Amino acid sequence: MALVQCESLLLYCAVSAVFMGSALHKLTKNKVKIEHACVFGLLSLLIVALVCFYLLSRSIGLTIFILSCITYYISIPVRDMLPTKDKAVLITGCDSGLGHALAKHLDELGVLVFASVLDKKGQGAEELRRICSSRLSIIQLDVTDSEQIKAACSEIKGRLQGEGLWGIVHNAGVIGYIADGELLPISLYKQCMDVNFFGAAHVTKTFLPLLRKAKGRLICISSMAGHVPIPRLAAYAASKAALTMYCAVMRQDLIKWGVQVAAVHPSGFKTNIFDSHENLSSQNRNILDSLMPDVKEDYGEEYLETFKDLHHEMFATSSSDLTPVLEDVCHALLARNPHFSYTPGRFAHFIPCLFRNFPLWVYDHFAKKIFQIHRNILPRSLQLSQTKNCRS
Repeated sequence: MALVQCESLLLYCAVSAVFMGSALHKLTKNKVKIEHACVFGLLSLLIVALVCFYLLSRSIGLTIFILSCITYYISIPVRDMLPTKDKAVLITGCDSGLGHALAKHLDELGVLVFASVLDKKGQGAEELRRICSSRLSIIQLDVTDSEQIKAACSEIKGRLQGEGLWGIVHNAGVIGYIADGELLPISLYKQCMDVNFFGAAHVTKTFLPLLRKAKGRLICISSMAGHVPIPRLAAYAASKAALTMYCAVMRQDLIKWGVQVAAVHPSGFKTNIFDSHENLSSQNRNILDSLMPDVKEDYGEEYLETFKDLHHEMFATSSSDLTPVLEDVCHALLARNPHFSYTPGRFAHFIPCLFRNFPLWVYDHFAKKIFQIHRNILPRSLQLSQTKNCRS
């Protein structure tokens, strides 16, 4: 009996070794990320193996286990990309940062790029003209200006000469100022919503007839902050959460038209969404001046001064390599079978898993470590309260 079990165990190990080697090769070859590798499927295979080994006969158990391994192997995504010829894509926010890099990257791949910018005579636009091919077109587009959106649509429609628009990449975005939600002025909440959400919705609505004609792709660059709470990003996170949900609903609405929708949720990357030191200092003064006297008294000048360095700390800890985001956006645009959600960057998949699957205190603990918000300083009124408690 022991000999039979030993032989069965060796057979299961052999099947597992062949399967794991083949699966790893396919996963590596197709650059499949861990979130798309169906970790739950691997755990299910382990359970199937245990059930087959201990509860079923050797022949039946091995047959079921082998079929389960084959099913998983077939389900692994294959990196089957569409040709770039005749693919026209509009990218918003190409003056600098991710949009700028994406415009260059897609142009190198042979895509017909419409790179929209805030300033057609700006440095970013001039660099794109100098470096990129003649296929790339610079489009003047402020996503908060309805007249510019209409003009851009008319211009692009004319250049397409009756053809559809293959893709829209909503990249334009602002982060505003980083501080406790109570301290942020309502004007900043409105600015974030206008650019990050309403701008994307307005551009989508205007360009959708062209996108539907091509049965193309709608890509929204959201943020990790769009589906997990990150301290001191209330205005930015709220706008990105709105964009994420908008993207999810539009996916359902556009299925019948053959348009595929994807949301990209990057973690921290070095882009120009972090404002200049001069602008941040000006914003800091404006926020301090706009606070009610009792609020300013409760928080205290010492606590309020700490926000000046938060932008620079976030920028310093962000990645300068935009490759993961560029690869995911290209996959969303050009793969025959794109994913709906992409999470490029360090912790971009791990943190949402923590938030969704673990108690909140676990997420809060890791958030303090990861986002470096474990500052010793407290608002003035809380410091006084702690001091009184200690004395009593």
